[in-house]
Amino acid sequence: MSALHQPSLTAAMPLQHRFRAMGTDVLLLLDAPHSEESTAALLDAEQELHRLAQVFTRFDEHSELRRLEHDRVRICSAELVEVIELAIDARQRSAGRFDPTVLPALRAVGYDRTFDDVAAAPRTADAPVPAGGGVHVNATTGLVALSTGTALDLGGIAKGWIVDRIAERLAITAPALVDAGGDITCTLRADGSPWSVDVDGADLRISLAAGAIATSGTDRRRWSDPATGRVRHHVIDPRTGTSVDSDLTGVTTIAASCAEAEVAATSILVAGSSDAPTVAQRFAAAWRGTGHDGSTLGSPELA
Repeated sequence: MSALHQPSLTAAMPLQHRFRAMGTDVLLLLDAPHSEESTAALLDAEQELHRLAQVFTRFDEHSELRRLEHDRVRICSAELVEVIELAIDARQRSAGRFDPTVLPALRAVGYDRTFDDVAAAPRTADAPVPAGGGVHVNATTGLVALSTGTALDLGGIAKGWIVDRIAERLAITAPALVDAGGDITCTLRADGSPWSVDVDGADLRISLAAGAIATSGTDRRRWSDPATGRVRHHVIDPRTGTSVDSDLTGVTTIAASCAEAEVAATSILVAGSSDAPTVAQRFAAAWRGTGHDGSTLGSPELA
């Protein structure tokens, strides 16, 4: 998780609320004095985050996302429809470097359970399954139809979208920052002073008045294929259906929303350094990438 950096020991610390959700540590910060109202806002935000996470999880067969996979054609909630539409649009803008129909590929490489279970008992990978499956959405009726063989993984983009929604919800009470394992959205403070965030593993401090930060990397959620010894990880190149082989090991982005920053970070990581500037431009994102030798490159804002 990235961390809030306090530039001055005399600066007032925002209210903090920490909990586990979506397989990661979540930190809610509310720039308000302690009161019944602010405490209630933080607890309400936690409850809403858990509710939204349940909509999108692929690890619970009772989630709405898994019920869609089972039914193939289903009237879905406005929340699920919105994120699916965002993901389909991101697939087009990223030229297939991001694709919500990547779930069969994730399962094929062995990421078919929670990561804790995968790490404890990795299995031999199946043959690669490139993405590109058909998804048909009627936003008016909420009807979603999946083509044969198509299954959705909305993990990253849904996580970013949830972070955005929770930040908006908290901002009704006071300026807020939401951090879910490094996926961050912050809202404008009353005095305009920026939030200061240290990005884990990137030797990077970002000052941001409002907006979002996301990081994608191949240095986490890794395991070895027991048959071949090949290292696998969770970042899939949708075009090949295998763990991406990039000259970048991590990418951090800044964008207007966390959903957008998430897609941009993953797309740039899959693209590699040569195509990174073009991909970043498509998402209006500032970016910084780290190579295998620890060298960094990126846009001037994060140089």
